[in-house]
Amino acid sequence: MARLIIFTDLDGTLIREEDYSFTDALPALEEIGRQKIPLVISSSKTRSEIEVYRERLNNRDPFIAENGGGIFIPEGYFTQEILGEYNPVKIEGYQAIMLGVSYKELRAVIEELRAKAYRIKGFGDLSVDEIAEITGLNSYEARLAKKREFDEVFILEEDDMQRKEEIFRFIKEKGYEYTKGRFYHIMGRTDKGKAVRLLIDLYKQTFGDIITVAIGDSMNDLPMLLEVQYPFIVRKSDGSYDKVFEEYPYIRRADGIGPEGWNRAVLDLIRSKISTS
Repeated sequence: MARLIIFTDLDGTLIREEDYSFTDALPALEEIGRQKIPLVISSSKTRSEIEVYRERLNNRDPFIAENGGGIFIPEGYFTQEILGEYNPVKIEGYQAIMLGVSYKELRAVIEELRAKAYRIKGFGDLSVDEIAEITGLNSYEARLAKKREFDEVFILEEDDMQRKEEIFRFIKEKGYEYTKGRFYHIMGRTDKGKAVRLLIDLYKQTFGDIITVAIGDSMNDLPMLLEVQYPFIVRKSDGSYDKVFEEYPYIRRADGIGPEGWNRAVLDLIRSKISTS
């Protein structure tokens, strides 16, 4: 019997963009818990932010932080023999696999761009109150959003498309990557897809035959979606699907905004019994 593994984005996918609620997804979450299906959070959020949601969701599976910058695996989840080749680091109850570059490196790129008079701000340039205002997070969660390790969120205040393209080109020339979810992000040469691919390997070594599912909503989810057998996107808050997915017709469209679509996709999958096919 094949084991079902679900990878999921958070913002705008499992949780609503407006109020960060996952109430609409509760029926599917309860079924996942009942069937003990691994649910791997893969988010642009920091480790500290994701830990809050893991507690709210009663989630004990591995998770991917900051767009693939780090994989955090609870100690004892996989055998040491399987993990060994990835050289994990013990951090606060996790076996952590670091894929990204340091936050300090990324901040240096933002500072270089600011020195060149580009109108760009990272979370490192903003106060907790400013982050709370632009994200809708409360002060506590905004503080956690500043505890970044592998990825810097940045905001462009440039209206001119040419200047935006110059910023993106500079980031690439420096040897880094950028992506976009709700906000822009700069990171090392990693993404959600590379982290998901690594975890799929670990799950295969543990369970043998597995069936992989991923659910997202934005550009930064695309690498993750391309790594699984059953990729889904949910509708954005305006009811549309992100235009970045137009050239990927094989990615399934869940009918519903955020957690509503997430709930429908997961329940349909479970009811179709693909996990036992």
